[in-house]
Amino acid sequence: MKVEKVKYVLWAADWQRCLHFYRDLFGGEVSFESETWSEVVVAGATIGIHGGGEGKRTWTGLSFQIDDLRTGIEMLKEHGGDLTREPSDTEEDPLHLAMCIDPDGNEFMMTCRRN
Repeated sequence: MKVEKVKYVLWAADWQRCLHFYRDLFGGEVSFESETWSEVVVAGATIGIHGGGEGKRTWTGLSFQIDDLRTGIEMLKEHGGDLTREPSDTEEDPLHLAMCIDPDGNEFMMTCRRN
């Protein structure tokens, strides 16, 4: 057996909104699109979007490491996402983790390297 691809699946009440959210926020490329199943590739990882979700708040386990967390948070909000809690930024612990939610209720993390 040969593994051809690994996919992480999200459920979405509005599959097009969800697909465009991940494509636009993270600069992904849509590789397949339909009402039932769509795929967006972000940094080599495939995120499957399954239509028919209920929009319930769900922890996904997804984490996106980005280069600038402050800019990422601004862009998250511009694209219809939000924070599930405000990140802390202290002298001892610089801002490096944001707990986020997409417009369809899927929770994920955005992180950046600690300096």
